[in-house]
Amino acid sequence: MADKKADLAGPGISTYEEVEKILPVNYSSILNPKETQIALFHLKRYIEDNLCKELNLFHVEVPLIVSRESGVNDYLDRDGSRTPIEFPCGLGITPRINGQVVQAATKWKRLALKQFNCNVGEGLVTDMRAVRKDYFLDHDHSSYVDQWDWERVITADQRNLDFLKDVVRKIWKVIKGAEVFIQNMFPKLKSDTLPNLPDELMFLHAEEILDMYPDLPRKQRETQILQKYPAVFIIGIGWVLQDGYPHEMRAADYDDWVTPTVSAKGKPMHGLNGDILVWNPITKRRHELTSMGIRVTKETLRQQLELSGQLDFLKLPYHQAILNDQIPLSIGGGIGQSRTTMLLLRKAHLGEVSVTVWPQQLKDICNKKNILVLE
Repeated sequence: MADKKADLAGPGISTYEEVEKILPVNYSSILNPKETQIALFHLKRYIEDNLCKELNLFHVEVPLIVSRESGVNDYLDRDGSRTPIEFPCGLGITPRINGQVVQAATKWKRLALKQFNCNVGEGLVTDMRAVRKDYFLDHDHSSYVDQWDWERVITADQRNLDFLKDVVRKIWKVIKGAEVFIQNMFPKLKSDTLPNLPDELMFLHAEEILDMYPDLPRKQRETQILQKYPAVFIIGIGWVLQDGYPHEMRAADYDDWVTPTVSAKGKPMHGLNGDILVWNPITKRRHELTSMGIRVTKETLRQQLELSGQLDFLKLPYHQAILNDQIPLSIGGGIGQSRTTMLLLRKAHLGEVSVTVWPQQLKDICNKKNILVLE
């Protein structure tokens, strides 16, 4: 049990010796740096345009900075370990604004649905940029985060697993379409040794995966299931499973992980959220592309905050808007831009598709392994 508990704490890699073992040997990027930049431009355009088409979304501008008092910033989990960058701003005013750099636009988007007067079945997508300072920086975790953060208005009767799965399938259609699109543009990305993504996702609840691998910690369970199904949507992330631990920590005030559901075999489950994970044939590891879910109601918000010991959040403007039915019911998620393009362009490291800061030790490892990290 101790190993399982430790597995919840973070990305799962804690030393650069481990990173060096993970990064591939005899690696050579299929696309050169110039080709990579051209591919990124067209790939990102394709994905955002088709997300809008499949989910009935339109593009909106998104904040980089929010105020602490708004309660809009995303704390990513519920153990308080990942705090946002905070600073005073507004020269010449007293008191100064308590500004925070966003860690994700998860909660802001739901407020934005009202701001932009979105109707049922309509939603928005953002080109979100964020900073997460409390990550161990490795080949697929960066302090710089870029996501297609999206949100869509739903009705109360759409708050179910069938609707969630239908939306997930539409997102998977876009990702699969992007793979075909970019391989047509750059045929050398097609490979007999590097398999393409499967046409269909496998849907499994976290409880079902625990039943399959009861003696393995969470990340090893994910690794094992991806050997059987190379693309999986794991449902119910945040609820405490039968082993006494959640599959992964999840913040209490956006995704609904407490609502009771039933598995295909009739087993009681919980949660209306999940993650898409795939097998990365370059790094030979699990690779998360998106986290998403049906959002909390005022009832499930209160229940999740109580379970998390965070009922004091209820006084914040965002939480008050939910409690007072001032913003719509919704479904939403964040699709990692660099995570997705790294996978589709057959790259070994996030630094090949995005520019940020990396430890010198990691850059030295990449140089030895012929991985060009952008600067």
